[in-house]
Amino acid sequence: MKISSGIRVLIVDDDAGTAKFLSSHLTRRNFDVSIAASGEEAIRLFRVYDPVLVLLDIAMSGLSGLETLERLKQIKPEVSVILISAQNDPEIIFQASKLGADDYLAKPLEPKDLDIRVNRALEKQRVVHEVTQLREHVRKQNDFSMLFGTSPKMEEVKMTIEQVADTNATVLIRGESGSGKEVVARMIYSNSTRRDKPFIKVNCAAIPSELLESELFGYEPGAFTGASRQKLGKFEQANYGSIFLDEISEMHPSLQAKLLHVLQDGEFARLGGKRDIAVDVRVLSATNKPLERAVEDGLFREDLFYRLNVVTIHIPPLRERREEIPIFLDFFLRKYSEYYGKQPASFSDYAVGRMMEYAWPGNIRELENLVKRYTIVGNESQIIRELSTHKPIVSSLSASKVQEIIPAANPGPAFVGNDNTEIEMPSLLEIGKRAAMQAEREAIERVLAQTRWNRRQAAKILKISYKALLNKLKAMEEHNKSHNRQKPA
Repeated sequence: MKISSGIRVLIVDDDAGTAKFLSSHLTRRNFDVSIAASGEEAIRLFRVYDPVLVLLDIAMSGLSGLETLERLKQIKPEVSVILISAQNDPEIIFQASKLGADDYLAKPLEPKDLDIRVNRALEKQRVVHEVTQLREHVRKQNDFSMLFGTSPKMEEVKMTIEQVADTNATVLIRGESGSGKEVVARMIYSNSTRRDKPFIKVNCAAIPSELLESELFGYEPGAFTGASRQKLGKFEQANYGSIFLDEISEMHPSLQAKLLHVLQDGEFARLGGKRDIAVDVRVLSATNKPLERAVEDGLFREDLFYRLNVVTIHIPPLRERREEIPIFLDFFLRKYSEYYGKQPASFSDYAVGRMMEYAWPGNIRELENLVKRYTIVGNESQIIRELSTHKPIVSSLSASKVQEIIPAANPGPAFVGNDNTEIEMPSLLEIGKRAAMQAEREAIERVLAQTRWNRRQAAKILKISYKALLNKLKAMEEHNKSHNRQKPA
């Protein structure tokens, strides 16, 4: 029998003798065992005890074994269940397998047969868990790839990640809130030799400074009032893996010295501890603030800054890589359409144009939340109003290009300026349309330049048909000719 220390097993049997035998046998093999004498009691205990494996008798008074099995699987579908019965009835076994039972044991129980069936059920669950983890890893890898679209700046970030991932160098990730710092940290981890070991995230800004030390380094019983047991800190949990210290600039200076000691010597002491504990942890950190200024102000240790800043990765804000906005929109729309079971229409060219103009102070996180809301409400006009009314739009267009847009628009009603001169202005709607067209034109030109005017490849990147791109190029050419004709000689 394999050593199975701490694995929780629930025995459900109204026969006290059988329950006692099973409990004694499994306890000797280091399982954590609990017993329920009825189906009703099993369901109540199941929710609290949360077992990995259930040994369930079929023939019980009250709630039957099959009914209990069905209820347990509704609560926790992944739990392993082995049925026990004195009757070798093929029909009952068939019904039980349809309800999700993993195996069947006939009474009288043989210890060797019991060990084989328990091991088999646990091994099956282990394999299922590994497959689930692998799928999650692949899904996260796909999510990671979305951070790198057609932007040359993000290609530089990706290249740096590939260069440092399989080293043990500390990495400082810089960027505004919502720009994808955690995604970069996870990508470094996923491409490193430590990817099969733990990845532990700690948000230094979310935990009060007086609690952060015990969170990072743990404590011994009696270290402070209420510390009745030993607690492992995040560094111990991350041993042989990676730890991601987000918002590192918010760490109190008194705690920075202890972090520096870990980085220098790979050792630390728990709160109330009398000995140092050695760990092998790769440290990744992130900040949205200039640490150099914090060092100058005496808020951040200079020696710690140099230890963390062995490699720096700067993530540009979304407004500096606007060509990726259509790609993110498409990705998040598909993601949340599937999640919410809705099929909203794709964003119109006008809406995409407005989003291309927007400053996105919350970066990718803000864009994702906007798409999530659109998926739920399905109202594009509401989303555009939200961008226009509630948050400032900062156009990426230069002043000269804005001047090109405004005169080209159909003139609207005149108004009188401060110097009593009458000024002809187009409507805001017209200005918005022209700005959207200009933003779209810039995006097309940028992608065409990157693909060396491979129009089929450009259409694929822009998520439009080849014919649609040709039509847009034709319209752009006609607009340029018309604009040149209108220029004074």
